[in-house]
Amino acid sequence: MAQPAVLETELAPYFTTKAPFQFPLNFREGFVKYWPIVSLVLLILALPAILAFLGLGVFFLPVSFIGGVGTGIGYTVGMILSVIGLVLGALALPGLFNRKRSGWVFSYYAQLLSVLTSILSFSILGTLLALLFLMLLFQVREYYR
Repeated sequence: MAQPAVLETELAPYFTTKAPFQFPLNFREGFVKYWPIVSLVLLILALPAILAFLGLGVFFLPVSFIGGVGTGIGYTVGMILSVIGLVLGALALPGLFNRKRSGWVFSYYAQLLSVLTSILSFSILGTLLALLFLMLLFQVREYYR
């Protein structure tokens, strides 16, 4: 097996053998088959919104500090983490289409970043959904070599 990603060895049992439930086999196989296509379509559809977000985000960056230094820093960190997550998601696509481990690793890092962003923004629902998706990623990890 290739070198494990950061925290992969520590987190794996909690999202696989010790997980509250296992996704059904046919669901996991369908996910592995269709997720690259869904990711690509969502990335293409989100591109105009992402460009607008980046343009308006940079415009509103100085204004975000009016709410206080904490608000401004939170906004800035949120923007940076979003861009990094987007880049990781795009980098994952070739590996996901070819079922290579590199695609899984990029998706894993993007999802870890999503969990972190949800926690930092105090989004309980976002954190739960990100953890659920992370559990699904760990349960399909064996499909990527």
